[in-house]
Amino acid sequence: MRVLAAVDKFRGTATAAQVAASIGHACWENGHECIELPIADGGEGTLEVLGGPNRTSRVTNPLGQPVDAQWRFARDLAVIEMARASGLSLVGGKLNNDVIAASTIGTGELIDTALNDGAKRIIVCVGGSATVDGGLGAIRAIKSAARLRGVEFLVACDVRAKFTDAAKLFGAQKGATPAQIEFLTSRLHALVQTYKDEFGVDVSEIEGAGAAGGLAGGLAALGAKLVPGFDIVADEVGLHEHINNCDFVITGEGFLDEESFNGKVVGGVQQLAMKANKSVAVICGDAQPEQRSRIEAISLVDSFGQDAAMSQTLTCIEKAASELLARR
Repeated sequence: MRVLAAVDKFRGTATAAQVAASIGHACWENGHECIELPIADGGEGTLEVLGGPNRTSRVTNPLGQPVDAQWRFARDLAVIEMARASGLSLVGGKLNNDVIAASTIGTGELIDTALNDGAKRIIVCVGGSATVDGGLGAIRAIKSAARLRGVEFLVACDVRAKFTDAAKLFGAQKGATPAQIEFLTSRLHALVQTYKDEFGVDVSEIEGAGAAGGLAGGLAALGAKLVPGFDIVADEVGLHEHINNCDFVITGEGFLDEESFNGKVVGGVQQLAMKANKSVAVICGDAQPEQRSRIEAISLVDSFGQDAAMSQTLTCIEKAASELLARR
């Protein structure tokens, strides 16, 4: 049997590549062929899935300090993961963040560098940001936005939020107080008019424009096309072809919930597998009970206990994969 391991990361315990490798080892042990295919949804981890970094540039972190940000440039394609330049982890998490001051300048500097290096296609992966600046910092850091007109410019979004909802939905995750969320929301509303005046683009109704604190909307004002991150990754790694050429698909992620079926890896893989009339199952760290009826699932917490699921994640994944294979 030919198995496709099309999996996301288990946040905090295993990368997508590690998860795929564990499933691959289980297949080998059980006499099956496996295609290991790490997948992402446009957020953190997408750069690794699309080939990994091969460039490092010194840029400005969210709070104005220098940071060495890794990105990828190969065959005229630049892949930029905004979290590497403007991520919450760079400032030590929400307790150390100044969400009012936090800026996407560094992400703009990476885009500017990619343009200077001759990129003809640019993919910006958004997610994990420290910022709710509506992308203004990034816009101001790009020295000549006109250069983007001759470039295929894509933003890989992992959420569908509207631009002016970014603070309300994600501000608290970045350390914003209720009063700061109100201020940030007002600032985003003002930016809608600014972008209309400067670029002739109304970002207020663009689906996904609120991703990364409105960075997606700011880049849309410069002409970027906002695309679900899963779709971009699926196209880049040839997921459709791999599904058509396999007998059984195993997907996976750390926590199975309603969002898993709304633009995330598990739901996307399941839909493509069903269209191709392929059997599909998921291995997850844990799962909401109400979601288990939507897909054949093995929860590591249920099967092996909380401690083992967290401390021996890859071993548990391999055992779960063997169980799925034994059911076939």
